[in-house]
Amino acid sequence: MRTLTAGPNDGGQRLDKFIMKATVGMPQSLLYKYIRKKCVKVNGKRVEASYTVNEGDVITLFVSDEFFPEGAKGAVASIVPKLTVVYEDENLIICDKPSGVLVHSGDASGEASDDKNTLIGHIQAYLYRKGEYDPDRENTFAPALCNRIDRNTRGLVIAAKNSAALRDMNEIIRSGGIDKKYLAAVHGIPSPREATVYGYLRREDGGVRVFSREVPGSKKIATAYRVLDTAGQGEDALALLEVTLLTGRTHQIRAHMESIGHPLLGEGRYGKNAADRRRGYGSQALAAYKITFTLGEGGGTLSYLRGKTVRIDPGSIDFIKEFDIEKIGKGAL
Repeated sequence: MRTLTAGPNDGGQRLDKFIMKATVGMPQSLLYKYIRKKCVKVNGKRVEASYTVNEGDVITLFVSDEFFPEGAKGAVASIVPKLTVVYEDENLIICDKPSGVLVHSGDASGEASDDKNTLIGHIQAYLYRKGEYDPDRENTFAPALCNRIDRNTRGLVIAAKNSAALRDMNEIIRSGGIDKKYLAAVHGIPSPREATVYGYLRREDGGVRVFSREVPGSKKIATAYRVLDTAGQGEDALALLEVTLLTGRTHQIRAHMESIGHPLLGEGRYGKNAADRRRGYGSQALAAYKITFTLGEGGGTLSYLRGKTVRIDPGSIDFIKEFDIEKIGKGAL
């Protein structure tokens, strides 16, 4: 038997979802059997799976101990956090993720079995050491990412410290309340120098492919760009772009720019980068460098963020050295 008391991060969710998060490896069929057999009680009473958990509820589970493995604290406590924190308050933390780092093990494609060497693992360890997160005190919540970027893309990633912030930030992102800008270096100089391009993206062979017209299984995409600076001439010409995703699909910027004849510098999957590697670029020249919280009419507990901009210093981005950042002017970035 286990007795759990719902905390501030547990309220507002269905009982069945609460139990699935609070246990490890419990089959859904067994969970609903436990509920039907009165092996789950809330405040001493039998309830349905759809019951909404409230802070302070006492949930008693007459279930096998195997679904409550020990050692959650040990996993987080063993990580020595290495983070570049760009912004932090009581609800959120925004980090500058280096290129080459996974955001979490779910993106590892078998490369990692846990989060010890991922961004979210280091964020959780950082908050644990600050005393803001204790996995042994939480039933169902752990600090979580609100957005993701590719392993080999550098840039800003938002994480929520509590369930209310996670819910509200996810809604802000879903409703388009964030303006996120990328910097990218591409081969050639796009014409026109500022435009919004459209296409249809479909997953293929472990990556994606962009088509000029709708094809079965594709989704419409829109990418806006403007040229900030250029370098070189002819086949060696490069352009520095500020890019805005008007739709957010997997590998959208990388695949879309390649589809219009301007693959990213260092791009391996959607371009030919043998020469780029000799130049010192082993991964795509792409960085999510600026976030502005527009919020629209919403925001909930995060409404105080309206109008706030968070950015990383463009001068710290490795591929910026190919261009004249002083000519561009910091006010343009």
